[in-house]
Formats: sequence, C-alpha cells, structure tokens
Amino acid sequence: MVAGSTRHLPIPDAPRPNQMSWHPQYRSSKFRHVFGKPASKENCYDSVPITHSVHDNHFCAVNPHFIAVVTECAGGGAFLVIPLHQTGKLDPHYPKVCGHRGNVLDIKWNPFDDFEIASCSEDTTIKIWNIPKQLLTRNLTAYSKELVGHSRRVGLVEWHPTATSILFSAGYDYKVMVWNLETKESVIMSPVRTIDCHQDVILAMSFNTNGSLLATTCKDRKIRVLDPRAGTVLQEASYKGHRANKVLFLGNLKKLLSTGTSRWNNRQMALWDQDDLSVPLTEEDLDGSSGVLFPFYDVDTNMLYVVGKGDGNIRYYEVSPEKPHLNYLTEYRSNHPQKGIGVMPKRGLDVSTCEIFRFYKLITTKSLIEPISMIVPRRSESYQEDIYPPTAGALPSLTAREWLSGLDKEPVLVSLRPGSELLSPRPQPPERPLSDPTAPASSHLWGQTEQLVAEDCRRRLSLLEDKAPRWTAEHRLEEKKAWLTNGFDIFECPPPKTENELLQMFYRQQEEIRRLRELLTQREVQAKQLELEIKNLRMSSEWF
Repeated sequence: MVAGSTRHLPIPDAPRPNQMSWHPQYRSSKFRHVFGKPASKENCYDSVPITHSVHDNHFCAVNPHFIAVVTECAGGGAFLVIPLHQTGKLDPHYPKVCGHRGNVLDIKWNPFDDFEIASCSEDTTIKIWNIPKQLLTRNLTAYSKELVGHSRRVGLVEWHPTATSILFSAGYDYKVMVWNLETKESVIMSPVRTIDCHQDVILAMSFNTNGSLLATTCKDRKIRVLDPRAGTVLQEASYKGHRANKVLFLGNLKKLLSTGTSRWNNRQMALWDQDDLSVPLTEEDLDGSSGVLFPFYDVDTNMLYVVGKGDGNIRYYEVSPEKPHLNYLTEYRSNHPQKGIGVMPKRGLDVSTCEIFRFYKLITTKSLIEPISMIVPRRSESYQEDIYPPTAGALPSLTAREWLSGLDKEPVLVSLRPGSELLSPRPQPPERPLSDPTAPASSHLWGQTEQLVAEDCRRRLSLLEDKAPRWTAEHRLEEKKAWLTNGFDIFECPPPKTENELLQMFYRQQEEIRRLRELLTQREVQAKQLELEIKNLRMSSEWF
C-alpha cells in the first residue's frame, strides 16, 4: 500500500459456524506432548519365532506376569509364554504351549487370572490353559478345558470384562458362542448361548465397559450392536461409504469407532453413535495402504491409538464428546513394520515414569518383540493423580451365574498409586458394635466412664496399628522397587554369563545391601516411637 494513501485493504468476513476456519483453534490438553519410547536392545525379546500366519489378529497377549505370542510349530499350532522379566535372546529350544491340531489364530489372557489363557485354532476348538508359576521346563500339552461347538475354524476369543468365567468365541461358521467355564467338565460340548445373526465371517468383537453390549463387524462390512445374553440385534449399520473391518467401544462415551476402507479403498476411521448407526458422526481418511488398522482405546485418558498391520508407525488421538470428536495428537514412527501387537493392562504400567500405555510390537523381519512405552513428560517424580484415574482392576464384579441371570455391574476400580487398595470393593458385612445393646440401663457412672476410656484407648491403639501396617506396606514397596533394576527382578533373573554381567550383578547386590541397611535403621526408629506411644497410652488408661 502506498504511504500516505487513505485506502485500506478489505477485511475478510469472519468464518461462519458451518465453515471451516483456515487456522484450527488451539486446544489445551495434558496429553499433547505424549511420546513413544522404545525399549533398549537388552530389554527386548530377541530370537522369537513369530508366526507367519496371514490371519488379521494381534498374535500377542500380555499381562503383568507373562507375554504370550503365537509361534510356528510343526504338526499343529502352538504359542510361547515368556515371563515378562526374561528379556534378551530366547533359547531356540524354549518350551511351547502346544495341543491344537491346527494353527493357533487368537490368544487372550483371563483379565481376572494372570495364569489362565484361552486359545482358538483352525482345528475348530477353544482350549483353556493354566500356566504354572514356575518356569516351563518342557512343552505344555495338558489343557484344563476344551470347548467344542464350532463346525469350522475359530478366529476370535474374547473374555467378558466384568463377569468371571464367561468366554465368547467367533468362528468361520458365522456364529458367536457364549461359554460358561464354571463347570467341572474338562470338555464342554455345548455353549450356554449361540448367536447366529451374522451372514458372513465375523472380523472383530468388542464389549462396552460393563459388558451389557457386544459390537461386531462382519465380512459383509456391517457393524452390529448385540445383546450378548439374548443374541438379538439392537443396531445395525448399512452405510455404504465405509466398509468396516475392526470395531471398538469407546468407554462410557456411548460411541463406537470402526476402522476399514472407504469406497475409494483408502484406509479410514469412522465414529458412530451406538444408538444410531445410520450415518457416522465423522469419517477420517488416513492413507492408501492395504494393512488392517487395529484400534486401541484407553478409557482412563480418552486416548485412541491406531496401529496398522505392516506399518512402522502408531498414530494417537484424543477423543472428546463434542466436535471435533477425534483430535489428532501425533504419531510414533519406526522403520520396522509390525506383524502384530500386544497391550499391557493398566495395572502393569510403570507409574514412576508417567507411562500411560505400553505396546509390544512383533517384528517378524528381526524375530523381535519390542516394548514401546507411551509417556507423558513430567518433571516431578511424585505420583501423578491427574493422569492415573481409578481404573479397572483384576477382580470380577459378577459371577457367571449372576451375569447369565441378567445382572450388569461396572468394573471393580483400583488406584494405581503404589500401596493403595480397592476403591469399589464388594460390600462388607456390618461390624459388631463395641458396646452391648442389651446392657441394663441402671449401670453406674463410674462403669460408663471406664467403658468410654477403654473404648477411646482401643480406638487410639487401632489407629496406631493401622499406621504401622501402612508404613510397612510402603516400605515393602520401596524394597520391591529397589529389587527392580531395568524392569526385571534381580532375584529372578537368569545367572550371569559374562564377566561384565557378573560385575553388574555384584554392584546391584552391594546397592541392595546398603538400601536394606537404611530401611532396617528406619524401621528400628519407627518401632521405638510406636513403643513409646503405646506406653504413654497405657499410663493414661491406668490413671483413669
């Protein structure tokens, strides 16, 4: 513009609400800077014979004790169960869990029992295995239960999220079967319910938070929301613009997320209202690759992770109830493509490093399982309450009989703070009152005073006793934390094989001895303090 001129450039109109603004509005989020941190080479699982199956499944299941991965096996199907702390190179003769006559297609740990796992196979059966607490020394072939009911191979298994001993299976016979494992029979021939509303192969199953609804995707590209007890279809999507492959309930938001392809064969995500599947709330095209997209949702942080089969990256979003529902954060990038993926439950995360999610990436090109921790960067080393809300624990809220009778309950919540207890435990029986309600009303004043003093002393002594176990529990956690070095227990790790490993083990033991001496000194001081307080209380009670 020429200097001194009175002309002004026209001011553009503000965008109307139904128009897209050129500059996206800034959105504040505590998870804006979440980053993925891969484990070091010594904390990975090397030389693992990962399966070469082309089935679109995770092929990996993780809990706080074990990592299970489907492997190759001559003459049938098998999978490996590796203790979580046993990182490094795997013995080529490591024992397998084998008993299926066909390839294993899916494995899932029982959410309420870290030593029980379910597997399904091309041999049309589902098997339940009890994993021993000690290390396997030979192949495990003895299963605890066998479920026989499908007429074709079984591609999916899923445990109920709140009821114990309820298992769902989906086969290539287009049926979903509901199994009750609370029986003494080792071979169960008939399920408690068979859902046969699908017209083609079932590709995915997902429960809502309390397990009252089941969402499925089918090869006919339709999404269905079912009543898992009655087997009736409550909602069905017939939208032609999105061909769904995987589906996922988004916690308590009453929304579904599906991944699949668009009509132009681009990989796509779609968000749906679970009560109205006529049209998706939003759709988002990702790229033109052909690998299946596996979605994972964290109910506690409202974060969505999207992992592509054959990709090296992991995209993650924050989901909000209001528009725009999917807020892209960033992605973790790697040069190594993943064949499958496993996810650690929230109770197995390391809260001291602000870890909010952990993947176990199967890299077949390197025969490697690589843990990837999603971390919120924080400077403080204290427990971060805002990123660790109460989460679902390892206790069921219903028995199998209660759920089958029609009851629904939310999961039993626990806090991830070290040393904490259940936040929503089962109701306890009422405590017996200290005073006797049948005592005569003509008791003397001195007797009433003596009783009040005795109750007061008893209450104060119980407070002291409560204080002492809490203190010892905290210090046991400190001891346990001192034992853990680089993510494994120094008393359970394999013996050192080189001089360098021997020196490292020696220094760790010296450090452990020093810490134990400090803890012993602190306990002696605390014990003397408690003895003095008890002595003072007894003297005060004698004075009364």
